[in-house]
Amino acid sequence: MNEQIAAPPALSRSAVWALVITGAASFMAALDNLVVTTALPAIRADLGGKLEDLEWTVNAYTLTFAVLLMFGSALGDRFGRRRLFIGGLSLFTVASAAAALSPGIDQLIAARAVQGVGAAVMMPLTLTLLTAAVPAARRGMALGVYGAVTGLAVASGPLIGGSLTEHVSWQWIFWINVPIGVALVPLARLRLAESTAPGARLDVPGTLLISGGLFGIVYALVNANAKGWTSAPVLTGLIVGVALVGGFIRHGSGNPHAMLPMRLFRDRGFLGINFAGLLMFLGMFGSIFLLSQFLQGVAGYSPTEAGLRMLPWTGMPMIVAPIAGILSDRIGSRPVVTAGLAFQAIGLGWFAVILSADVSYAAQLPALILSGIGMALYFAPASNALMSTVGPADQGKASGTNNALREVGGALGVAVLASVFSAQGGYETPQAFTDGTVPALWIGAGAVALAAGLALLLPRKAKTPPVAAAPTEPAADAAPASAAGAPKVPAAS
Repeated sequence: MNEQIAAPPALSRSAVWALVITGAASFMAALDNLVVTTALPAIRADLGGKLEDLEWTVNAYTLTFAVLLMFGSALGDRFGRRRLFIGGLSLFTVASAAAALSPGIDQLIAARAVQGVGAAVMMPLTLTLLTAAVPAARRGMALGVYGAVTGLAVASGPLIGGSLTEHVSWQWIFWINVPIGVALVPLARLRLAESTAPGARLDVPGTLLISGGLFGIVYALVNANAKGWTSAPVLTGLIVGVALVGGFIRHGSGNPHAMLPMRLFRDRGFLGINFAGLLMFLGMFGSIFLLSQFLQGVAGYSPTEAGLRMLPWTGMPMIVAPIAGILSDRIGSRPVVTAGLAFQAIGLGWFAVILSADVSYAAQLPALILSGIGMALYFAPASNALMSTVGPADQGKASGTNNALREVGGALGVAVLASVFSAQGGYETPQAFTDGTVPALWIGAGAVALAAGLALLLPRKAKTPPVAAAPTEPAADAAPASAAGAPKVPAAS
């Protein structure tokens, strides 16, 4: 009897709409992590403010985003993911307009904090809504596109911010969110299906513990350079934050209705992909923070020129990530994620080896390309790997956890690598800047290499076997094709 290989089902119209809506929303939220950095001199010239005030235009968003991610995910599980996604998106859009209209630096900082609240509700629910809308057999491809968009937003923030500031005005780094948000709200209402987690409850003690703990840790990290690692505010934030996170872990170990049941970390894949994400963002965020300044302060490029020269790194996800997502469907997420993290680590190490005050752009190009390929290979299948480690009832918790750990990793990366930079060099001369950047890049490369080791904890996934199809017996063919042809999502443990 002739056999034919059943092709994975095409994405339905509702799945395509879910990918477009959640991808656009994710792009906005991820973009605002770093879009402000290249606009800070223009903001200071227009609104005034001390150096600490300018830092808080970045940190206010980071803090509220990181500490409320888990709570935003829990609200969606309890009251409806589409409903809360629309609410978070609306708040983010209004806060973006308020930031653009800010008459002073204090008002801008407040608007940035509200932006972070909206993003914290919206961002974790994008992944849950997309996963629910896409068939399991096509999930790797869809999440690959989603990962490409998110990764591009994170990495291209300085380019977009610099270009808008240089050619239009700094207010447009916020105005750009408004028409996108206004268009997405009705689309989400019409095109996304509502869902909740069965039996979901709000974990108020857990919410307070993890929010307070992450606030303390992230507050300490983002203020460590300005106030010193041994200053009272930084030490207090670290000690209290770690204690509260410890209380959250204990709470999650003994409470069956905890916001984040610690039983999820018994799955080595869940453990590996989450802490690999933290270390990946640590190395990537910290390195981009320094290298974007190197291209401007040492190489002498304008913000737009520097961003364009980073495109082999920042633009690569749009080319490679969708292919990597399809590849992960065929051979599994573990080899693709591990290879991506290894390439990213090698790229950062290459930078550390060749970087000098007079290094040519041609010498940097291989490191940029390697880093871009690595970023794309990681972002594409990482979301699929995460969601495949939990059952449907735990997907909101998994998404919130992963986003929170990534955000904390980004804050940690900027703080740690900037501290190494300050200890070994400075802004005085091009050589001093280079002297500080090189050891910081080695730290970033080491963190990403460790992430590659953690990615090996992901379970090995065999390629889905071909499904025999008998054209003359459609009724008998339908059941095996759907049952055996689609990868299974593990049930909640």
